[in-house]
Amino acid sequence: MSSTQLSNQPRSPAQADIHAGAFVNLLGVRLWYVDSGGAGTPVVLLHANTGTVEAWRNQIEVFAKAGLRVIAFDRRGWGKSTADPVTGDQPSSVAEDLDALADHLDLPSFHLVGIAGGGFVALDYAAWRPERLRRLIVAASNGQFKEPEMQAFYDRIAVPGLTGNADLRMYLEVGVSYRAEDPEGLARFVQMEHAARQPAAPPQPMRTPNTFAKISTIQARTLIISGGADLLAPPSLMRFWARHLRNATLVNIPDAGHSLNWERPQEFNAQVLCFLQALD
Repeated sequence: MSSTQLSNQPRSPAQADIHAGAFVNLLGVRLWYVDSGGAGTPVVLLHANTGTVEAWRNQIEVFAKAGLRVIAFDRRGWGKSTADPVTGDQPSSVAEDLDALADHLDLPSFHLVGIAGGGFVALDYAAWRPERLRRLIVAASNGQFKEPEMQAFYDRIAVPGLTGNADLRMYLEVGVSYRAEDPEGLARFVQMEHAARQPAAPPQPMRTPNTFAKISTIQARTLIISGGADLLAPPSLMRFWARHLRNATLVNIPDAGHSLNWERPQEFNAQVLCFLQALD
């Protein structure tokens, strides 16, 4: 039995495991994904530019036990997902890979959660495929907007000496309190971040550039989660672009840095589940 066949076998939510994944061959990519199975509403998790499926280690089982069907995948060129130029164009967009995976899994409408760089993609996808989405969650993300005022905002919050310095990147990716409180968790994060992107893997573009006009068309109810100690996407920045969404709720997790789902999983999970389980 192939790994793809294995992935389609039903599993109890209690068996959700970030290591119980499978490969599927899509256009241009051999994609690694995990799928908790079950009959619950699907929720797809999109990792940051510094992460892989591993970044969701504190969410997958929790969300599955809450009754959701949880799906996460490594972007092509990240983690275990490898580009395959023989089967399709490179680098394509993450939104198109997500759509192909949703087709492969025959997903009904689903929730979408993106953090940081995954938030760029979540906005891109939500504007492109409104009919497939139930609810949208974007966390700790600057949105990668093209407007001049957003570019100026990015410049104003850049930290001299840190931004663009790979050796010091963790000081932007993880909040100071977490670094003090959990050195073992920090070491796991740094190990994941260093190995996340495959050597020379090209970044995947947005399907179309993110703009204020584009996100104003998003129909899904949206939750915006910021971290009070985030140096890359502080609450003020997220409020600045989120005002262009039609139906957004903003919440803040105090003392959380940029990798807030990793640093403050209990608070993050509670906000996500409360939003997804609330009555329409």
